Amino acid sequence: MTTCCIVPSHQKGALSVPKSTSPLAPLKHDTFRLIWFASIISNFGGLVQSVGAAWMMTSISNSSDMVALVQASTSAPIMLFSLVSGALADSFDRRRLMMVAQIFMLIVSVLLTICTYLGFVTPWLLLTFTFLIGCGTALNNPAWQASVGDMVPREHLPSAVALNSVGFNMTRSIGPAIGGAIVAAAGAAAAFAVNSLSYFALLFALHRWKRPPVDAVLPRESLGRAIGAGLRYVAMSPNILKVLLRGFVFGLAASAVLALLPLVARDLVAGGPLTYGLLLGAFGLGAIGGALISARLRERLTGENIVRLAFLGFAVSSALTGWSGTTLITCLALLGAGAGWVLALSLFNTTVQLSTPRWVVARALSLYQTTTFGGIAAGSWFWGVAAEQYGADMALYASAALMLVGAFLGLFFALPEFEALNLDPLNSFTEPMLKLDLTPRSGPIVVLIDYEIDEADVPAFLAIMGERRRVRIRDGAGQWALMRDLENPRVWTETYHVPTWVDYVRHNQRRTQDDKSIHEQLHALHRGEGTPRVHRMIERQTILPHPYEQFRRQMDIPH
Repeated sequence: MTTCCIVPSHQKGALSVPKSTSPLAPLKHDTFRLIWFASIISNFGGLVQSVGAAWMMTSISNSSDMVALVQASTSAPIMLFSLVSGALADSFDRRRLMMVAQIFMLIVSVLLTICTYLGFVTPWLLLTFTFLIGCGTALNNPAWQASVGDMVPREHLPSAVALNSVGFNMTRSIGPAIGGAIVAAAGAAAAFAVNSLSYFALLFALHRWKRPPVDAVLPRESLGRAIGAGLRYVAMSPNILKVLLRGFVFGLAASAVLALLPLVARDLVAGGPLTYGLLLGAFGLGAIGGALISARLRERLTGENIVRLAFLGFAVSSALTGWSGTTLITCLALLGAGAGWVLALSLFNTTVQLSTPRWVVARALSLYQTTTFGGIAAGSWFWGVAAEQYGADMALYASAALMLVGAFLGLFFALPEFEALNLDPLNSFTEPMLKLDLTPRSGPIVVLIDYEIDEADVPAFLAIMGERRRVRIRDGAGQWALMRDLENPRVWTETYHVPTWVDYVRHNQRRTQDDKSIHEQLHALHRGEGTPRVHRMIERQTILPHPYEQFRRQMDIPH
């Protein structure tokens, strides 16, 4: 299981990121502490398994792209299924969802161990098993990352980011080396057995976590609507879209180092499985360093500058890895790659969570994972094919060039800085007293809001309405329009549709404290008596008779 770069999303008050706090502060919280230690054990097993799978593929296949596909087979399910997992995590009990994912991965790992021990594993069967483990990771990660915000308060966010990165990369720094030793001494089956045992620690920690039940005020959305709501929210959130683009490019370029590392160990530095483990350990040690200096960097640099630094540092490291012919120089190069990996991905993750309210945080994180791991999966395949055709060194040079492109994109798609973003629910909506007897599924509902605006205020009104449109659609409205009365030009009417009455209530409950300023600015421009008038209507259409029925009536033809 991989739980790198987990960022809590507990949001209380303004979302300006605290500049510094004790790196051990999150460990004061019992649930976080227990799951953090259990995750270290689980991550250790996962890294031992990845070493066993990667090196086993080099033993049973001479194809470079098959070796690279080991990483791709683990990353591809995260790209394919994370959005569904995010919708499930926002709709169901996250703790139970994580337990299901862990049990599934445990079963798959045990079967992989048995098949390997009996000598049944072929290259494609190995990829099938790693793909299934990736499916379990895809189910687990959105629920896990969204749950950390329930374990620690928001003020510990920087420390939680660093601590989770340190925990994961502690295992990365020693796990692969130990995994390489296990493979060299006892074979891949032993590595897979170690991974199977590692799941029990996290299952125990999840069993001990007594997550308080959440009272559902509204009925649960269907899976299709939940996925659509997540896609719509992200599509109408410019800050998240920037992260998705930069994350995809980073994953696409950075995947070359990890995907080709078995070939680097075997061909460029002429080593064996123990050398491969040492190289992965150097990458993990660099990642720990990156996590430890992240707080200091945040005090001195903007988030965008940190990301550019990560891109540039990884580019240099990738080029040095391709150039080097010795284990020592390659290990030194991988220290920089590991630091860049953590600095970029942890900041991307933080940006997504600070840009997203709690009701949709798992879906936003899943889309971030989809694009980032999609880049990793596509890159793993692409760099494997490139290495097959031109050699691992040339593929690493090309990935370094792509990293430079990713840094350059920051000039046009810079990550935002968070100063006063408050995504707590506004909680100002009260259901109106209705004269019609509606059910939650009654609809479609049409809403019209009348404003009286002075001619001098029209430009300001239209500018604010542009932002109002984005927020309305983001939160679930459809067919949004703004109309002006031809007979009374002072009157403007905003209108939008929602499918049912319960969707209308849900739409209003999704408004955040940060959206309140739009509401206040519109009310300040309104020149009518009182507040803008709201009309809530249910749409009804008359159905015309069938054309033959109309003809029969006109001609007075009997039945």
